[in-house]
Amino acid sequence: MSRLEIRSAADGRTERAFTDHAAIAAELGTLGVRFETWLTMPLSATAGQDEVLAAYRDSVDNLTAEYGFKSADVVSIRPDHPQKAELRDKFLAEHVHEDFEVRFFVDGSGLFYLHVGDNIYMVLCEQGDLISVPAGTPHWFDMGETPDFKCIRLFTVPDGWVAQFTGSGIAERFPSFDAFVAAA
Repeated sequence: MSRLEIRSAADGRTERAFTDHAAIAAELGTLGVRFETWLTMPLSATAGQDEVLAAYRDSVDNLTAEYGFKSADVVSIRPDHPQKAELRDKFLAEHVHEDFEVRFFVDGSGLFYLHVGDNIYMVLCEQGDLISVPAGTPHWFDMGETPDFKCIRLFTVPDGWVAQFTGSGIAERFPSFDAFVAAA
């Protein structure tokens, strides 16, 4: 189940929590974050980029027209991925992008942490969730120690997104994906 926890950036205290999708979308909408549910398509467990993008072509085309996306791809990281630890570490530090960070979870789950003002918005995204984090929003992402997800990523710049790390150690003060899921 998708979940949003809003915590104090200063002390990590949970201020509010939501599991209702409409409430999550409304709360994130106040930050300019798009959060919605797409109907998921039946795909084979081994579906590659072409099959996934073809299955979601209409939805991707609608977002492309709205945002002006230039490209889309599919990222899939499973528990047996040989570089799962390195890939996880790459996303764990707080960073920003000059581009939107748009992810649609074809399957699996992951945890986005958005650092806005005095709060950290911890957004557990699951199969069927689309999240669009506005350019310039400090955030990080945890896929867990045994990642298992497949996402469509959409880009407005030809090179995709390039992370600009903030140098903040704030990410280390908040629960990991695994701890967050276990506590729910």
